[in-house]
Amino acid sequence: MPSTPPAETFPAHTPAASQIFTTVLTHGPLTRQEAARRTGLSPAAVTKAVRPLIEAGFLVEDAGAETRPALGRPANPVRVDGGRALFIGLKATGDEIIGVLTDLCCRIRVARRVPLTGRAPREVLPVAADLVRELLTEAEGFGVQVLGLGIAVAGDVDRATGTVRFSPFLEWRDVPLVALAEEASGLPVTVDNDVRALTVAEQWFGDGVGLSDFAVVTVGAGIGCGLVVHGRVVSGSHGVAGEIGHVQVVPDGPPCRCGDRGCLEAVASDAAITARVREVTGVPVADATEALALARAGDEGARAVYARAGEAIGRGIATVANLLGPERVIISGEGLAAYDLFAGQVRDAFAAAAFGSAARCELRTRPLPFEEWARGAAATAIQSFAGR
Repeated sequence: MPSTPPAETFPAHTPAASQIFTTVLTHGPLTRQEAARRTGLSPAAVTKAVRPLIEAGFLVEDAGAETRPALGRPANPVRVDGGRALFIGLKATGDEIIGVLTDLCCRIRVARRVPLTGRAPREVLPVAADLVRELLTEAEGFGVQVLGLGIAVAGDVDRATGTVRFSPFLEWRDVPLVALAEEASGLPVTVDNDVRALTVAEQWFGDGVGLSDFAVVTVGAGIGCGLVVHGRVVSGSHGVAGEIGHVQVVPDGPPCRCGDRGCLEAVASDAAITARVREVTGVPVADATEALALARAGDEGARAVYARAGEAIGRGIATVANLLGPERVIISGEGLAAYDLFAGQVRDAFAAAAFGSAARCELRTRPLPFEEWARGAAATAIQSFAGR
């Protein structure tokens, strides 16, 4: 990895500056008065926080924009200059690494996919380093510095230490990924669970903007859940909050890789669905794509498997709604390719299992390619850069 210049730091590391920057980033353009109302800060505190951000080029004042009068004088809105900085996000699966180069507003400028020939850290990390090098080269064409690298990995990830404690798809245990990636890239690195990273992207730049309480449920190779409570992404004391994939939904159901039986993941993950379709139909489908094709061709046994998975997902989402009362649950993941086969079961099971007002929670589907998961990793790097 070529050497990189010392990374630029956020120009005003105060809680007020970080809060104002984040508010303008997610809700802007905003006038100073609007920013004060949204943050609860005084107009003087907002002005003090905005000044160094404008001087450093992270915020831009739109003097020519139409504005509403404030106290008899024009109030010019401020916005984040997305082109002021770039960030890299990597999403690692068991088969490939997806990398994106985003701007400061987390808009994808460049995307790349690189296959993996092995899953051990000694095999994955050089591939990741080469991909980062390629994206850094792409960044040179934009004429601005890359200020952070985010990496998203499925499994038990300690963001505070940057350690991947366990990743089932990569088969990693206790890998100090932040230290290894920072040494290889020369960039500030953030490592997080992939579903939490996706949740950060939804909170700051997606369907969760403006919501205090919401959840992201992902279906596919695994079943994951990211939680936002009172405006903060929740990881819990041990970093595993939101593991609804291991909530039991079928008593004495099929065995799960965690050692229990009847977990949501053991019923509704791609691998579980594929295995169940083989068992029910006798057709030796090789993977989720073939299982889905069989169901779409009208095989009643395969369709029943998907209906059962939808019921389980609906009960799992109802558990989240009953415990936390979110305003919205965003359903995503590669498993949404089959959503037409179980959408009705998800909603019916949710309605039946949600208690009282929890049933008012909005269910919203948001199909996202893996590039969006890598974008989530970049969002965690932007979040870290802004001191949030």
